[in-house]
Amino acid sequence: MKTDGSANRLDSRLIGTVVSINVSGGGVPKSRVSGVQVSRSGLQNDAQNDTMHHGGPDRAVCVYSLERIRSLQAEGHPIDVGTAGENVTLEGVDWDLVVPGARLRLGDRVLLEVVSFTNPCKTIKASFIDGKFIRIAQKLHPGWSRVYARVLSEGQIHFGDPVEVNPGTE
Repeated sequence: MKTDGSANRLDSRLIGTVVSINVSGGGVPKSRVSGVQVSRSGLQNDAQNDTMHHGGPDRAVCVYSLERIRSLQAEGHPIDVGTAGENVTLEGVDWDLVVPGARLRLGDRVLLEVVSFTNPCKTIKASFIDGKFIRIAQKLHPGWSRVYARVLSEGQIHFGDPVEVNPGTE
């Protein structure tokens, strides 16, 4: 720990990696890109078919955990990176800390604030055994949901960028 009492930046709960950046012209699956510009409205070249339930300033970026995806695959679900519609897939982050109010720094410039857990919908049913997309519903399976985030600081992100998690506000 630092002597000033702040969290150690090398703490494995707080440091992770961007392992995939995913975009589409609308719908799922989202395809991997190596880097992208992130603005307050979301990722460049990414669109949503249903703008009533997806996108907008408080749902600009959808984020998910590679560890959760791997666990779901171990249960037999055919989910893969981008098939559940996430824009950014993280590895090495304590997903239990990624809750509304948490902040995520991606790379050097991009700062996100988690606004809400996502509500899964039928468009991602192909990622789940028997189409049971409710497997990642926060109300039924706490800790398994993707999250929506607003963009506080814009910039570029790239595959392999470090991720810092601040469970409180800065």
